[in-house]
Amino acid sequence: MAAIGVTCRGLVSIYRLEGYDVVALAGVDLDIAPGESVALLGPSGSGKSTLLSVLAGLMRPAAGRAHVGEVDLAKAGEPDLAKMRSAQVGVALQGAQRNLLPYLTAEQNVRFAQRGAVRGGPKPPSAREVLNLVGMAGRGRMRLKPGQLTPGERQRLALAVALANRPGLLLADEPTSQLDTNARDDVLAALDSVHRNGTTVIVVTHDPDVGARMGRTVTIRDGRVGGEGRSGEEFAVVGRDGSVHLPADVLEMLPPGTYLRVIPQKDGSALLVPADSAAAVAAAEVSSDYAPTGYAPGEYVPAELPQRYPSGDTHRLPETATSYPVQSVPSQWNSDTRQFPGTGSGPTVGDGVHTGRRPADYYGEER
Repeated sequence: MAAIGVTCRGLVSIYRLEGYDVVALAGVDLDIAPGESVALLGPSGSGKSTLLSVLAGLMRPAAGRAHVGEVDLAKAGEPDLAKMRSAQVGVALQGAQRNLLPYLTAEQNVRFAQRGAVRGGPKPPSAREVLNLVGMAGRGRMRLKPGQLTPGERQRLALAVALANRPGLLLADEPTSQLDTNARDDVLAALDSVHRNGTTVIVVTHDPDVGARMGRTVTIRDGRVGGEGRSGEEFAVVGRDGSVHLPADVLEMLPPGTYLRVIPQKDGSALLVPADSAAAVAAAEVSSDYAPTGYAPGEYVPAELPQRYPSGDTHRLPETATSYPVQSVPSQWNSDTRQFPGTGSGPTVGDGVHTGRRPADYYGEER
């Protein structure tokens, strides 16, 4: 089957626990293209396993939209979801034993899973072919029951059961948990083989090393997408509502409740400056008073702030200056240049109402 993509918009999931409603997902926006390999990272309780369960059709979204291929998970009935899991989506639950029948051999487990294939659909691959995909095609291992296999082999067999009908999407919850390094690497090699054969792979994991082996990581924090990683680099993600999850080290510097000034820059970046800091005040003043031509008020912050004089007047020029640049003249002065005392004749400033009026006339003193 062709690879299947996933789309979530404002996805919310709420479940009942000990008499209380728990918001496990609080507005997830996520796009996974067909053929991608993605790891969902995050601490326990962040909502990543809940997201996987919703995508598998095992839990219903409380609000928002979620599509797996052409299936609308919010509107699909139980028969539609069961049909989706039997042919289009393979699910490997956390804990290999939950996916296996202990009294059947490895080959029989795969064949049993293939009994759910849709009638009239494509013929499923042979059990040997599926087991070969996860590195378990040896005849001696195929005839063993789950209890006779190593932990790593049981986990790979669980993946084989999920892949029994060659689905377009594989969902695996903690497939490498409680495995040693060698067994973990065998499972990751199996996942890579599945991905290279054209299946979209989504894995939930606590292990950053596992995430690094996938093509893309998505970090879930407090029920929302908090960050993404590509090619070994981590990025914060701006939500559809404008929210941004700050990294943990930045959150220590800017604790919850901090008021920030967001100052756009000409190069398309933005500065986040605590509102009560001196730097924020100076940046805001300089942004409007010293901006080069073409900058809107509040959007320019120079690399170095101008000198502050004892009087606190940031508008005063060095003693050698004879005039302000046009863009630096305060708004009530509208001439091309400002004449300073003792610099000879030249144009004087207007006061914003009477063009050409001297500052001394307007303020009652020389400025």
